[in-house]
This record gives sequence, structure tokens and C-alpha cells, in this order.
Amino acid sequence: MKKYIIICLLSLVSLLSFGQRTNQAYWTYIDKYKDWAIEQMHQYGIPASITLAQGLLESNAGRSSLATQANNHFGIKVGGSWTGPYIVKSDDHPNDRFRKYKSARDSYIDHSKFLQQRRYQGLYRLSKTDYKGWARGLKAAGYATSPTYAESLIRVIEMYSLHQFDTGKYRSARPTTAPSQTAATATPVDEFFRRHIVYQGNKNYFIIVEIGDDMATISKMTGLSLRKLYKYNDLPRDYAPTEGDIIYLKKKRSSASKEFKKNPIHIVEVNQSLHDISQLYGIRLESLCKLNGWEEPQAVQVGEILRIR
Repeated sequence: MKKYIIICLLSLVSLLSFGQRTNQAYWTYIDKYKDWAIEQMHQYGIPASITLAQGLLESNAGRSSLATQANNHFGIKVGGSWTGPYIVKSDDHPNDRFRKYKSARDSYIDHSKFLQQRRYQGLYRLSKTDYKGWARGLKAAGYATSPTYAESLIRVIEMYSLHQFDTGKYRSARPTTAPSQTAATATPVDEFFRRHIVYQGNKNYFIIVEIGDDMATISKMTGLSLRKLYKYNDLPRDYAPTEGDIIYLKKKRSSASKEFKKNPIHIVEVNQSLHDISQLYGIRLESLCKLNGWEEPQAVQVGEILRIR
């Protein structure tokens, strides 16, 4: 698993550092698999945030060859009692064998069963909301060889607010349509919030733009005026959102959340603007400038270190 994890870690670092549009693959993955992660948490006691973070990290948000060719989202190799199919890939050795599943759901189930091994039993004494303890425990138990594996899991969880799923629920700005309601009776607002998860981050709420969304529609469906939407997101009035954009529903804060207190910096990556960074962390553009000693927004360079707290 060693080489495979290192490759995915490098991909993750790149994705985490890019602007909001390049995060779309991660948000799509979270939307698609969060319910399975919550289901596995209820059945096996593994925090949903940990399951999602491992899936994101090790499958590159479902885009790795293991995920696409073998439905293997967790990099689990043939071993133990496994007698099912497998595919051969180079990892620690040139011809390592990885488990192949009929579906991604089977991969999620097998991941939970895999973590029932004796070496992971100490983790179940931790609270399901102690994602940091679980991340460090997985590394200590030998799940992956990368020295930064635990920190990478924690970073993903905090960047994407995955810990909100560890209660088994997640916040929505509007109650979902009752099961008895048919598509014919559902309102446009109901349909909008069926398609858009309302996420929490840095004491704020936001949605991820999908194909076909525009600011006027978002304004109408959320009940926020266009003026506020543009202001909350530091956007010009002629801005047209594109798929993957983060749109906040409340005024952003003056710094990144407390999870980044010990590591309050961001390293600028390719194709990333100051606005992208402000949206990624939920920081007002004006405040991000002040944190870095600037009077007004300016272009940033690849590799430049910015303060986010």
C-alpha cells in the first residue's frame, strides 16, 4: 500500500491547495458517499468522518485506477480470509494484489470489516467524535506507512467539515421533503435542497454550485437577496458561478476556523487566486488581506505562504 498511499497523498495535497473549482471532485464524492459512511458508523462504530476521509484520500475522490477498475476505495490488498477477485498493481512490490469489489458499496462494507481486526480494537474505546484520535490510532496501528497519514486525514476532515457527519446527522438550512410527498407536489425549493447539501464550515453555511445554477436562482431558493449573496462571497455583481464554486449563505469570518490554529498558513498552488483561498477557508477577502499586511487584494504567486489566522 506504501507507494499507492504516497501517490494519493501527493494528489490530495494538490487538491487541498487548489481553488474552489478544483474541489468539486471532493464535494461530489462527499455528497455521493456520506450516507454509506454514516450507515457504517451506526453498524460498526467507525466515525463517518474517518471513513469518508480515508475514501477521499486513498481513492483520490473516486478517481484512482483502483476505484475505477476495482471499486476499491480504501487501498485494501488481498490478505486474511479474502478469496474474491483482485487486480494486480505496483505498490510496495511490482505485482501487489488488491481486492476487487462488485460495487463501491461493497468496498465500504469490507473496509468496516477490515477495521475489526485485533490491531484496531483499541480505536473502539475512543468516542466516535474523536476523529483526531482515530486518525492517529489508524497510523499507529499500521494502516498506512506514510509518516503524515494521520495529519492528512485530519486536514481533510477539517477542510471539508466532515466531522459534522459523526453525529449521524448533518445540518440543512431547510427540512427535507417528507417521504410521502411526490415529485409532483414538491416545490422548487424542496427540489433545490434535494440537490444541494448545506454544509457547515468556519461557523458558516455554504452550498456547492452545480451545473445550471445561477446567482438569481440561488438567491430565490435560499431566500437571500442577490446583494447579500454577492457581498457574503466577495463577488462582483456581474459574476456568473460555475460548477464547484463555494457559495456562502452567511457573512464570512475574519480568520480560518480554530482547527487551523496550530498550522495557520496556506501555501499558494497553481491556478489559485486570493479569492479562491478566501472561499476555501470561509474568510472575508478584506480580512485575508489584513492578516497578510495588505491594504487591498493582490495577485499571489505559487509557493507563497499566506496567513489564514
